[in-house]
Amino acid sequence: MAETNRVVIIGGHGKIALLAAPKLARQGMDVESVIRNPDHAEEITALGATPVVLDIEQADVDTLARQFAGAKAVVFSAGAGGGNPERTLAVDYQAAVRTMQAAQQAGVKRFVMVSYSRAAVDVDTLDPENSFFGYAKAKHDADEYLRGTDLDYTILGPGVLTLDPATGQIVLADAEGKIQGQAAQDDQASTSRENVAEVITHVLATDAATRGTVNFYDGSTPIPEAIS
Repeated sequence: MAETNRVVIIGGHGKIALLAAPKLARQGMDVESVIRNPDHAEEITALGATPVVLDIEQADVDTLARQFAGAKAVVFSAGAGGGNPERTLAVDYQAAVRTMQAAQQAGVKRFVMVSYSRAAVDVDTLDPENSFFGYAKAKHDADEYLRGTDLDYTILGPGVLTLDPATGQIVLADAEGKIQGQAAQDDQASTSRENVAEVITHVLATDAATRGTVNFYDGSTPIPEAIS
């Protein structure tokens, strides 16, 4: 059992993480946001979280495990941002796997992975020459590795991310990104980053969707009803 109510967010200066940190803090969680750039520390502190300067591309499993020791949960919300295949592999897959290994080594059971809605299938349908393929494969492989661990994971698969404010309401999608078996239209397949932050907060506060994958878009069902 975790010794504290501490949650460690990897990718602490990302847009989703910046929205999630204060929400988690308001739930009484002690949030540590792992960042690479020390210039971002003041912004993290202002959100009610504790900045931890650590480069996850360079940090080994032992270093990460020491940082995670005693935590309640780890949230992996880092990403290379696309455009550079080598860095995408380094962050979205390799660093993600080291983070999972470190959580296991540190005895932290709860692990939330921010993925995307079609991560399970895109790798089988995209042309390997497609510029998105490297990202799709990195996320697919990281998710599959996580499913093979004994961690109490939740994999979150939002749609196209927006900067819209949270509604607190979503609709669930299947592994192909479909809604009740129907292909989602472009105007249906988006998810506000703040709704992702709300979902992260919900699953950590309630232990909902443990050892499950939740693909979702902005919708009309309150998050606690949609995810239990």
